[in-house]
Amino acid sequence: MRVLTASRIFTGDRWLTDHSVIIEDGKFKELISNTELPSSFESERYEDCIITPAFIDLQIYGASGRLLAVYPEINSLERLVDYCRTGGAAWCLPTVATNTKEVFFKSIDAVRDYWNKDGKGVLGIHLEGPWINKVKKGAHIESLIQHPSLHDVIELLEYGNGIIKMITLAPEVCSKDVIELILSYDVVISAGHSNASYAEARQGFGNGITAVTHLYNAMSPLGHREPGLVGATMDDGNVMASIIPDGHHVDYAAIRIAKKVMGERLFAITDAVTDTKEGYYKHQPAGDKYEADGILSGSALTMKQALQNLVQECKIDLGEALRMCSLYPARALQLHKKLGKIEKGFTADIIILDNSLQLKETITS
Repeated sequence: MRVLTASRIFTGDRWLTDHSVIIEDGKFKELISNTELPSSFESERYEDCIITPAFIDLQIYGASGRLLAVYPEINSLERLVDYCRTGGAAWCLPTVATNTKEVFFKSIDAVRDYWNKDGKGVLGIHLEGPWINKVKKGAHIESLIQHPSLHDVIELLEYGNGIIKMITLAPEVCSKDVIELILSYDVVISAGHSNASYAEARQGFGNGITAVTHLYNAMSPLGHREPGLVGATMDDGNVMASIIPDGHHVDYAAIRIAKKVMGERLFAITDAVTDTKEGYYKHQPAGDKYEADGILSGSALTMKQALQNLVQECKIDLGEALRMCSLYPARALQLHKKLGKIEKGFTADIIILDNSLQLKETITS
């Protein structure tokens, strides 16, 4: 049993002062007032600090020179998890952009092998493509983009059954049958790299698409005569969307506007890549971002930097910014009944922040 005390605790729902959190067997056992804490309990005290649920990153491609698509193996995932934890994310969804079937399969194998060796912190895999729109390919490789057949979809879903947790696709290039098939495997579908009209996007949402990948980027924009995927996302009321708060992918004012419209439906991702000279995506550092062939191809964010930017640059309330990095990603992946809160029975993953929002420690179950 561990007892942790801080000046403030954010549960995901509310702020508490003069309280402690009790952890037992990897779960939250109790939140207790310090006046009721038995004197026999030895508490780990964090003065002038905040205890809050650990972050969750649903889109990250690699770390420390090991892009998963180039090195689809356990070591790449270990480095990726270490990178995430240094940024306060206890959980991540490794992502592979539009690629060959062989790379997808090897990346799925890597996650399976990682789990079989009792690796922690990896929720599964996020496939961003290949069923996207070439018009909005961004840095994706055009020759690898596909219009899916049911055979293609079944083959990939069967191979990755239980490991594929999210697929980003363009709703205008995927039939209702394809969408229904993906959903039948308990995979979350996110609309992205899409040139969908407002009507096509809304139809996709009606068919079961529940998320949108990196709002604003690589999608039909909000226009006053054609609201596009951005407008449909803001207007829907139920669909969630990720956003990259690095100041390069999206202007901070645009994040602030989206937040005012979408509220609890907007969450943060890093979209972080790493430098590589091999494979289809040759990401190279360009200041505090990455480019491939002169195109913005990924961020250099950590989730703690995402939080800081949301609060300091976007002027979002701290509690709400914390939820954008923890509870809301859990909701997007339908894990909000066990992750993203400090609540009895939830998985006990927390971070310690000081009052300037610098990360002091990541504590995982």
